[in-house]
Amino acid sequence: MPGGRLTQQERQRIASGLADGLAYAEIARRLDRPTSTVTREVMRNGGPTAYRAELAQRATERRAHRRRRTAARGPKAAPDRYGRDPEAVRAYEETLTTVFIASGTPRMMARVMACLTLSDSGSLTAAELAERLRVSPASVSKAVAFLESQDLVRRFREEGRRERYGFDEDIWYQSMIASARSTAQIAATSREGVDVMGPGTPAATRLENAARFLDFVAGTMIRAAEEARELLLAKPTTSPDGTGGPRREQG
Repeated sequence: MPGGRLTQQERQRIASGLADGLAYAEIARRLDRPTSTVTREVMRNGGPTAYRAELAQRATERRAHRRRRTAARGPKAAPDRYGRDPEAVRAYEETLTTVFIASGTPRMMARVMACLTLSDSGSLTAAELAERLRVSPASVSKAVAFLESQDLVRRFREEGRRERYGFDEDIWYQSMIASARSTAQIAATSREGVDVMGPGTPAATRLENAARFLDFVAGTMIRAAEEARELLLAKPTTSPDGTGGPRREQG
């Protein structure tokens, strides 16, 4: 499997694959690249309908130039306490951001979510988010307000005046339950249409089949979330030397 950055020829093949209606996984297979590489490349350069190989190539060159210039002028980053490769972490943060975007989260909000997810402290101040993401405090404020409205971010008050934003252990559980309830509501609405369309008609049968399917999916999601909820309470025991592993909270 080839490594390194995508070449201009690979970007042209991605553009051709999108024009032909190929899925990201198929384009990646033809390039012998990870699907996440192709997904990230497309999403950060306009999405599947607006992707242009030449524009993507120039944008990548500009980003690389800015990183080199910043590295040359800026202070040297402190070594990571866990010995992580900063470039690998940066690339993974981009991948995670792309996944959040693909799930329907707006780009700036997705960047904040990825940044908070990868923060060892689990929370950051607005100033810290703005510095890490290299955006204005106003952009961070807007993103955080949106994520709070979706119950994806919690606001924490520090001792003193500062507020921090981050995740608590229950956010993913609550998000899954909310999704299941939304699915169940669609099922209920589909079933209401059976009488309207006439039982036994093709349209009514389609609605009834959809309702049964969605009811099953919603119920399965709720049961799975309840059974797996304790996994969100696992506490890390890995020390900076890499020993240990996750454990569940006792009590």
